[in-house]
Amino acid sequence: MGKTIAEKIFEAHKVDILPGGIFVLKLDAVFCHEITTPIALNDLVSRKKDRVFDPDKIKAVIDHVTPAKDSKTALQGKIMRDWAKRHGIKDFFDIGSNGVCHAIFPEKGFVRPGYTIIMGDSHTCTHGAFGAFAAGVGTTDLEGGILKGICTFRTPETIKIAINGKLPQGVYAKDVILGIIKELTVNGATDKVIEFTGSVVDAMSMESRMTLCNMAIEAGGTCGICFPDMTTVDYLWPFIKDDFKTKEDALGEYTRWISDPGAPYAKKMEFDVSGLEPVVTVGYKPDQVRTVREMTGTKVDQVYIGSCTNGRIEDLRIAAEVLKGKKIAPDLRGIVSPATPHIYATALEEGLIKIFMDAGFCVTNPTCGACLGMSNGVLAEGEVCASTTNRNFNGRMGKGGMVHLVSPATAAATALAGSIAQSPFYKEGK
Repeated sequence: MGKTIAEKIFEAHKVDILPGGIFVLKLDAVFCHEITTPIALNDLVSRKKDRVFDPDKIKAVIDHVTPAKDSKTALQGKIMRDWAKRHGIKDFFDIGSNGVCHAIFPEKGFVRPGYTIIMGDSHTCTHGAFGAFAAGVGTTDLEGGILKGICTFRTPETIKIAINGKLPQGVYAKDVILGIIKELTVNGATDKVIEFTGSVVDAMSMESRMTLCNMAIEAGGTCGICFPDMTTVDYLWPFIKDDFKTKEDALGEYTRWISDPGAPYAKKMEFDVSGLEPVVTVGYKPDQVRTVREMTGTKVDQVYIGSCTNGRIEDLRIAAEVLKGKKIAPDLRGIVSPATPHIYATALEEGLIKIFMDAGFCVTNPTCGACLGMSNGVLAEGEVCASTTNRNFNGRMGKGGMVHLVSPATAAATALAGSIAQSPFYKEGK
């Protein structure tokens, strides 16, 4: 019988198998940020285990509240800073060089096909876009990863989702994944890997694939994963060009991670996206999804463009094209946060930052802040935000606030209208 990509990765990284089919996996990388990691670090210090398994395989960033907003968040940053210096962790991204973790780490070439990665963050599944197994973990597992470079997982079961058809103009990866979550439900992939395949995925950029995999957790998935191909190789080439003579050689190496014919799946689903419309969440669960057409005219107080889901240069270009030469609605707050300094600099060079500012947006430094209601765009009770982020839980962006998840194109159109609106890129019936 063939094996899925997840099974192949598990076999290649197996250190031991415990009773009950629990795999002990060797880790290729441990990612850390200042919200969840300091708890683990303090516990390790208290138990006299202040060590790291390999400083070169640990990547750390301050990104959730940056710069610090109060003494508590300043202390979280200091704990990370001191720890990185103490252990010679060179890939530590502090204020000024920092970006949203799930954007900056791939951008730096830290993710490769076949890798195993953990982080104390549920959206670590983003990195599966490269053909890696990447999962969010709790404090105990994070400590084990930092200390010994291993982590335990149950034998992976995989849901295969084939996305085919022709993606309509003005419909994006965010619309696709929200449509999938609507069908799967928020519990539909619990403790499973979601394998995204099909002609639509094959045609997607790495940025769009990261958007797909980023929200696998919103259906309960442990990891979202895409097969590595030449698009993956092209993205990684600046970092791997010394390892391979040609891109074709790299592709030959990486395609060994593709699932075999006849591989076992817990479930198979197929989505024909040819008739998909731009969508938006309602309520407080990511599977509560309606079309933008159905929600048009729903008033919002704020529009937020950014995050590890849709804060990349591809996303900013789309939103800026909608906004160019126009002004956002009166009494509406527009906030955009490029996900990394490189994305910010690219947007600046391309004139996108000026477009956003001329339209009336506040452009902030790279940060996760508003997404989880910690800084840079927190909602007041009763306020509504159309956001390119990944969660619409009750109070997610601020106590009593409502979040509608949308694509960057829909977010920009909504900012202009002051209410949920269809982007000009989507032409109904075409």
